[in-house]
Amino acid sequence: MNDSIAKTIGVAFAVCLVCSLIVSTSAVSLRDLQKENKLNDKRIKILQVADIYNPDESISEQFKKLDSKFIDFNLGIIVDEYNNQNIDEYDQILVTRDPTQSSEVPASEDIAIIKNRENVGKIYILRDELGSIQKLILPIRGYGLWGTLYGYISIEDDFNTVSGIEFYEHKETPGLGAEVDNPKWKTSWKGKKIYKDNQVALSVIKGKVEQSDMQAQYKIDGLSGATITGRGVTNMVAYWFGDSGYASLLRELDYES
Repeated sequence: MNDSIAKTIGVAFAVCLVCSLIVSTSAVSLRDLQKENKLNDKRIKILQVADIYNPDESISEQFKKLDSKFIDFNLGIIVDEYNNQNIDEYDQILVTRDPTQSSEVPASEDIAIIKNRENVGKIYILRDELGSIQKLILPIRGYGLWGTLYGYISIEDDFNTVSGIEFYEHKETPGLGAEVDNPKWKTSWKGKKIYKDNQVALSVIKGKVEQSDMQAQYKIDGLSGATITGRGVTNMVAYWFGDSGYASLLRELDYES
């Protein structure tokens, strides 16, 4: 009987060992594919917010239409290179965990609750046939109700008019805060203005925007039952288009144009 128990345990151990080896091998072999799929998910969002995505064409080929650039947030300028980093592989979220590559945001200024801001980020530029900037695609993030929302916002060549917005990751409640993914709500951002008198004025309000409102161009319809998420999106826009974010760069680009 003891032999029978020993054999049973031995067989069970062997099966577990084989299964673990299969799982480990599969995980390792699929790692590159998973990494590529995750990258493509972000690229699709970038292409969508730039309004140039075609599901029938290669994602990598479409992405070549965009010019990827580093931005030094401390100087408010575009830089050609950063620490010998490959810009396609550079993860600006990952570097926020490195105190040598990021800066802690003072609590009094951290309206988007990002805690740490990367010293160098990256942006994407869509150019016209003459090489002039047609659109800027800018990464944004900020805390909603349950966690941080990560996305992209695109702006027109006046550096003040919204062209689109997309989120690629968030933890908001389905049917409520998750309505940030609702195509109708995202479309309502198109044509809205960010700055008024050199201050960020764009915000998500409670309820619907009345078209008769003289300030309608600075307002986005609220998310029903998701006031906190809407406030989070407002704070996100305010932070990233403020002086700690893209404001200095946008002023420089506007001056150059």
